[in-house]
Amino acid sequence: MRLILLFKSFFKPITILAALALSLAGAFFGLLVDGSELGLPALIGLLMLMGLAAKNSILLVAFAIKLERTGVAQKEALIQACRERAQPIVMTTVAMAAGMLSTAMALGEGSEFRAPMAIAVIGGLISSTVLSLVLVPVVYECIDDFELWLKPKLAKLVTARTDLEDADTKAQ
Repeated sequence: MRLILLFKSFFKPITILAALALSLAGAFFGLLVDGSELGLPALIGLLMLMGLAAKNSILLVAFAIKLERTGVAQKEALIQACRERAQPIVMTTVAMAAGMLSTAMALGEGSEFRAPMAIAVIGGLISSTVLSLVLVPVVYECIDDFELWLKPKLAKLVTARTDLEDADTKAQ
């Protein structure tokens, strides 16, 4: 609901949700490669990962919408959003992965309990970052085109007020 209010669109949040699926795939793949199980620490890592992946998508989508509202064409806005927001997204991913690396390697005493959390986060961040810069603009373009196609069809369902109805309303 918050994203709907932020973007003033019912369909734009679907673009953000597309990146979340990518992060889950990377997290599960990381856990599979490491041989870790999906326990409580890994689930906590998935929650943290969802927030980071959603933030990265919101950065792209919000910037593209801002550019479109200034009159930039849709494709140019998406290209410019990816160009401008790629560096902060990649920097966040690298910083987060580097911070989780020692936990993932389970170097300290008792750290093997937390290792699946770090592995899930690192795997999900890598996949969502790489694929978000490609998939989010494509999904955004499809969703935006669908929304533009749907608006005139839904506008027929909304009845315009006539002068007679306005007079009746004022009289009451």
